Amino acid sequence: MSRSLLSVDDLGAAGIQSIMRLSDSFAEVSSRSIPRVPALRGKTIAALFYEDSTRTRLSFEAAAKRLSADVMSFAVKSSSMSKGESLRDTVQTLGAMGADAFVVRHASAGAARLVSRWTDAAVVNAGDGWHEHPTQALADCYTLHRRFGGAAFTMAGLHAVIVGDVKHSRVARSNVKAFTALGARVTLVGPATLMPPCLDGWPVSVEVDLDRVLPDADIVYLLRLQSERTDESLLPSQREYTARWGLTRRRAALLPGRATVMHPGPMNRGVEIDPEVADREFCVVGDQVRNGVPVRMAVLFWLLGSGLPTGESSGQVLAVDGGDAHQPDSIGASDEEVR
Repeated sequence: MSRSLLSVDDLGAAGIQSIMRLSDSFAEVSSRSIPRVPALRGKTIAALFYEDSTRTRLSFEAAAKRLSADVMSFAVKSSSMSKGESLRDTVQTLGAMGADAFVVRHASAGAARLVSRWTDAAVVNAGDGWHEHPTQALADCYTLHRRFGGAAFTMAGLHAVIVGDVKHSRVARSNVKAFTALGARVTLVGPATLMPPCLDGWPVSVEVDLDRVLPDADIVYLLRLQSERTDESLLPSQREYTARWGLTRRRAALLPGRATVMHPGPMNRGVEIDPEVADREFCVVGDQVRNGVPVRMAVLFWLLGSGLPTGESSGQVLAVDGGDAHQPDSIGASDEEVR
């Protein structure tokens, strides 16, 4: 059975650092006039996106094509799902067509793990419900690696403040794991209604007052308010949210000069972040998107690559050893039956 990337736990600190070193090589490839290498020629990547996506889906497709892999894109609205076909049958159908890897996004937590049980192909979790989004966390770590530098990057001594809708955010769960694995101190900030009901096992501190923590923040990670996942009134209004937890121009002035502002996108300008603040140099949202391609190239190569053809020059790519897979801990979500 092929190895998969279902959770940040599948990597650990050493694995994250190895993916970042590999991403450096693929970032060099992406800067070439012809950004393509034959590293995965003959491999087929099947993209199963059961939720809408722009950045993740397109960056995975770009990553696969730059590695010379073939891509099968699954369009849910025009598929046999409308005729009652299950996720399992879809996976087995595409597996019979020769898929070597599945990139899976699904609204149900545990969907990617179930797919990994139904196939011998590699599986990448591209976001499963409120559970995890490991490649977004890797892209965020790589963005910080490029910003702070260092050949063997760690986040030791850095204070990361994650702000907003933690309850519904798979990005927050993966980033807490990745940032703390690399040595960062993490503080969650937001209204109690947007925090998980239980934080046992989360290596974090919790704060309600954003103004209090900003002067000591190295990284401010703003989360999108996820109205599509909210079926209850958790806030009186977006205006009140912005007033208390939005990164306004006044709050931006509290940040130390070393601070970096991040957001997984899409941004709700004027809600989580002031439009003017979003365009300042310390806001690296564009870098997060740009770095997503070499990071996802690194992940696909880590899963499927068996070395590089001879003759590759300064863009040479080295194979990476990954960690063993683990079941999700209390930060994660238990598997659900997915139909």
